[in-house]
Amino acid sequence: MKFFIATDHAGVAIKPAVIALLKGMGHEVLDLGPFNNERVDYPDFAHALCKEVLQHEGTQGILICGSGIGMSLAANKHIGIRAALCHDAYTAQMARAHNDANVLCFGERIVGLGVVESMLKAWCETSFEGGRHALRVQKLEL
Repeated sequence: MKFFIATDHAGVAIKPAVIALLKGMGHEVLDLGPFNNERVDYPDFAHALCKEVLQHEGTQGILICGSGIGMSLAANKHIGIRAALCHDAYTAQMARAHNDANVLCFGERIVGLGVVESMLKAWCETSFEGGRHALRVQKLEL
């Protein structure tokens, strides 16, 4: 799978470890920045990532900020993006299985690296179930 990843200044510290975990699972990762911890505005990076995910069919996104809230709010402004703020493996699994989420959001200040690893594993191993969930997902695009 191909992932785009972006953060703000409050998510940049954990980003190299997330990239390493994904690459270790055999995934391609494109880092959209930022590349230092100087203050930036999270919507700029969320919007850039969403544009890439929408332009490259079958790709996924990962957005990280301090809490994950701001990134998920900004990402969900894009039609076709279903960004899920996750805090553990279960929420990551359900976001993929029931909501066909294509962008994983989380907070560097909320979850530790062990939890991140379990979320990434659940996210990557889970497919959208479709069926009764498909109509619900379609209704998100109103």
